[in-house]
Formats: sequence, C-alpha cells, structure tokens
Amino acid sequence: HRSRRCGVSFQLKKGQGGGLSRRRRLSLCESSGPTLAKIMLVLVLLVASSHGLLQGVSSSKLQRGPTAPPLAAVAVEKTTTPKWDDHIPITGSTPESLVRGVEGDESMRRKMEAMLRAGQLEITKAVEELDGEATFSQDAWTRENGGGGISMVLRDGAVFEKAGCSLSVVYGEMPQEALRAATERGIDRAKGMKPGEKVPFFACGLSSVMHPRNPNAPTMHFNYRYFETDGGIWWFGGGTDITPAYLFPEDMKHFHGTLKRACDKHDETFYPKFKQWADEYFLIKHRGETRGLGGIFFDDLNDRDPDELFA
Repeated sequence: HRSRRCGVSFQLKKGQGGGLSRRRRLSLCESSGPTLAKIMLVLVLLVASSHGLLQGVSSSKLQRGPTAPPLAAVAVEKTTTPKWDDHIPITGSTPESLVRGVEGDESMRRKMEAMLRAGQLEITKAVEELDGEATFSQDAWTRENGGGGISMVLRDGAVFEKAGCSLSVVYGEMPQEALRAATERGIDRAKGMKPGEKVPFFACGLSSVMHPRNPNAPTMHFNYRYFETDGGIWWFGGGTDITPAYLFPEDMKHFHGTLKRACDKHDETFYPKFKQWADEYFLIKHRGETRGLGGIFFDDLNDRDPDELFA
C-alpha cells in the first residue's frame, strides 16, 4: 500500500497505473494522427493513470463532496450590436462545424477545428472509460459575431472529482492594443494599420483541466490554439503543465519523457526551448518558484509552413 490518505487504500503493481500500463500509454503517442491531439490524449491518460488512482477500489469507499448542480442553459438577451461575450445556447443537435462555411474545408481554420474536436471527443471518451462511473455533460453555444464552442464537463466521478475539456471557435474584432497584448514576444501584429482601426480575427482552441480525487495523482492542464487575422497574420500557441500535490519522480520523468519524444519527432530543438519557456511562463516571481513541475509552452509559432506545424 502506497498510501491511505483520504480514506482510500490502493495498490500499484509494477507496470500498472490505474489499469493502464505505461507501455500502452507510450504507444498512444506513436499512433497515427495529428501530433497535438496525440499529445493531449497521452497526457490525459498519463495523469489519470498515475500513482494512486483507485486500482481495485470501489466507488463506495470514496469521500464525496456535494453534487454540483447541472449546467443551466441561460438565454442571452439579444442586443442591437453583438458584444464580444454574447453566448447563445444551442438547444438542438450540435453543428458539425462552427467555422463559417465560406472558409472551405481545406482552410487552416477548418482543419484546426476538426482536429481539436476529434481530440476533444477522444479525450473525453478515454476519461469516461477510465473513470468508470461519471460521464461528460455537453454545453454547446454560438456567438452572434461568429463561431461558438462546445464545453464538456465531468463531475463527481470515481476517479475524477472534476474534469473539463472545452473547444472554442471565435470570430470577432479586437483593438490593436489587444492584439499586441495577445502575443507573447511583444511583436507588433498591428503594424501598418490606421490608428483606432479594429482587427478582424479568428481563434480556435482546446483547453482542459483534470482534477483527480486522489491527492497522489497530479492535476494536469493543457491548451492548444490557432490565431489568425483577416490580414493574413497567423500563429500557433499552447502548452501543458503538471502540478502534483505529492511528488513521485517516476511520474515526472514519464510526463516530460513523453513530451520530449513527441517533440523530437518534429524538431529536436522544440522540447528544450518549449520547456524553458514553460519554466519562465509558470514562474511565480514574488515567491521565486514555479507553479507545479513544468511542461512545455510555446506562442507566436509561425517560423515555418503552417501545414508543417499543424502536422
């Protein structure tokens, strides 16, 4: 028995983690398909199957908090001029795509949305199977300015106290100052525009946070996104990080090793560069320490053909 914290006793056999072997977790990273989706799925399964995730423990032994109320569909009052945060619930079936039809199936906007939606469905399905009790609720919405999103939340599960995985596809206009603030390196993306002229933009991203019940399993977060302006400026960004409550060095080696192998398949400079970026990005300066034990982070990634970065 590794621990009896939270009133849960559990066993971890060699080569196992919550019923999912490390060999199986690593093989997921070697399967075919878009790299970002593979990274996201591997990391979710990694976190969920880390030490202490209820191997052979019945759900009746879990300590539960009060059940959160279900998501409520709140009608958004229509305004003459749509606001940036107007959300209109979708009451029928979820549309196949939230990208405007004029974009075309071969546009990077449509391809990024399709990849992230497939990753969202794959991740939530795997997490539901691992949890074995709770399922994800889905809340789809649109915006008058264009686009929308699909939020998926799992609550009060056997393994996960709460897990979320949300897709956003957004069109809009932003002030030039906001565009400059949206870039990590301070690059002037609004160069050449007239003073006061707003920037039409498109953004698509998938974000997730996973909170296991057992404190021996770490919390994990990721976000991957694509940003584009109508003026032809574009870049990829994102990252993932891990925050353990109790440190197990073998888990951290597995986490960072999986990231390195995925990055090395494309460019061996990616992992050391993105890891350092994450260490700096997640530094809590007034404490002189990082939030968690790092991961990778990147932004303004547009130094090569977009299809090469997307692959």
